[in-house]
Amino acid sequence: MKIESIVTIKKELQHLPKEDLLELCLRLGKFKKENKALLTYLLFEAHDEDGYVASVKTSLDELFNGINTDSYFYMKKTIRKILRQIRVYSRYSLEKSTEVELLLYFCDQLNDLNPSIHRNRTLSNLYERQIVSIQKKIKGLHEDLQYDYTIQLEELHN
Repeated sequence: MKIESIVTIKKELQHLPKEDLLELCLRLGKFKKENKALLTYLLFEAHDEDGYVASVKTSLDELFNGINTDSYFYMKKTIRKILRQIRVYSRYSLEKSTEVELLLYFCDQLNDLNPSIHRNRTLSNLYERQIVSIQKKIKGLHEDLQYDYTIQLEELHN
C-alpha cells in the first residue's frame, strides 16, 4: 500500500461530508494511544495552554515520584522515559514556549533528585544536553519570553 502525502490527504478530506470526517477521526483515535492523546489535546486543552502545561507538570511529578533511586541504572531508564514523554507532549502543542517550559521543569526536577544526578556521568551529560537544547530553543522565542526563560535557566545553574 502506498501512503499518500499530507497535501493529497488534505484535498481528499475537503470533499468528505461532516459525518464521514467524524467517523474517520474516531476511527483514527482507536488505533493508537498517541492519536487519541492528540485528539484529546486538540479538543479539550488547546484553548488553555497554561492549563495544559500544568496538567503535564502534574503527570511528570508522578513519574518523578516513581523513580527507583536504588541505582543509577534504574534512574537513567526512568529519566529517559520522562524525557520521551515531554517530547510527545511538546509535539501536541504548536507553541514553542510550551516545550521550553516543560524542559526547564524537567531540569529543575532533575536537580532536586536524591541521590544527585551530578554524581553520575551519563545523567549529568543528559542534563547538560537538555540545558544546551533549552538555550537553543529560547533564542527562537519572543524577547520577553527569552528574558523570563533565561532567568529561570540561570537559576538552574546556581
